[in-house]
Amino acid sequence: MTAQFPAARPRRLRRTAPMRRMVAGTRLHPAELVLPVFVKEGIDEPNPIGSMPGVLQHTRDSLRKAAHDAAEAGVGGLILFGIPAVKDARGSAADDPDGIVQRAVADLVSDVGDAMVVMTDTCLDEFTDHGHCGILTPGGEVDNDATLERYAAAAVAQARAGSQVIAPSGMMDGQVAAIRAALDADGFEQVPILAYSAKYASGFYGPFREAAECAPQFGDRNAYQQDPAGPVGEALREVRLDLAEGADAVMVKPAMAYLDILRQVRDAVDVPVAAYQVSGEYAMIEAAAANGWLDRERVIMESLVAIRRAGADMILTYWATEVATRLG
Repeated sequence: MTAQFPAARPRRLRRTAPMRRMVAGTRLHPAELVLPVFVKEGIDEPNPIGSMPGVLQHTRDSLRKAAHDAAEAGVGGLILFGIPAVKDARGSAADDPDGIVQRAVADLVSDVGDAMVVMTDTCLDEFTDHGHCGILTPGGEVDNDATLERYAAAAVAQARAGSQVIAPSGMMDGQVAAIRAALDADGFEQVPILAYSAKYASGFYGPFREAAECAPQFGDRNAYQQDPAGPVGEALREVRLDLAEGADAVMVKPAMAYLDILRQVRDAVDVPVAAYQVSGEYAMIEAAAANGWLDRERVIMESLVAIRRAGADMILTYWATEVATRLG
C-alpha cells in the first residue's frame, strides 16, 4: 500500500448502508444457524426457563410448533436435548426406544426433516440422577470406557428414531470411534457425527443446566471437559483425534470466550466447524438489554458476526429463529 491521507480515505467505503453492505467481508445466512431446543417428558404446558428469557422446556406439541417456526424462518437445523421423567445412575432413558428424545426426534423428522437438519445431542448428563456425563465408578469418578458403551447405545437409538446428525458432547476419550462403529454396525453408515471436540469446562453453562436439569449433584466436570487455561494446542489435538475416529464436523464450545480457539480450528481442518453460543452468552445479553444497558438487537447481531468472522460455518444459538427471520 502506497497511498496516504488525503489520497487514502478508508471512510469512503463506510459512508452509507448500501456501501457497507456491498463490501461486507462477513455475512450471516439463516441456513448457517442451528436452534438448540429442550423437550421435557411429563409436562402439559411449556415451562419458561428463568435464566434464559424466551427459551422454554417444551412439550412434544409445543416443540413441533417451535420447529415449524424455525423451518419457516429458514433456520438450517435444530439440536434436541431431552429431560426424562425418570433418571437413574446409568441414564437408562438415553437409549430407551420410547424415551422422550426418541419420540420427539420422530415427531420432528416427520414434520420438518425435509426442510432442516434434525440433530440430537448425545450425552448422559440429562438422563443421570447424579448429573454427570457418564457412568460412575464406585469412587465417584466418570468411567470413560463404560460410558462409551452407553453413548454408542444412545446414538443408535437416536439414529433409529430418525436423527439426521449425532452430536456427542460428553468429552470422553474415544467417543467418536465408539459411536461410529455402533452406527455403522446398525446400518447407519450415512448418519454424520458432529463432534463437540473442543468443549471447555466453562462457567457459561449455568443457565443450560437449569434448562436441561443436569447440574452435577457433586463435584464438577473439570476432569473430562477441557481446562480454559489448558495446554496450548490441546484443542487441536482433541479435534484431530475426533477426525481420525470418523467425525464429519467438529465444534468449539463456548463461542465468545474461545474465538481464538475457533480460529485455530478453522485454519487447521477441512471439515465444517461449528461454534455453540451457549446459554450464559445468551443470558448475559438478554439481562443487559432488559436493564437498558445495551442495544439488544445490535449486540445479538454483532456477537454472531464475530463468531462467523472467527471461522464458524455453523452457529448454534438460541436466537436462531429470531435472527433468521430478521435476515429474511
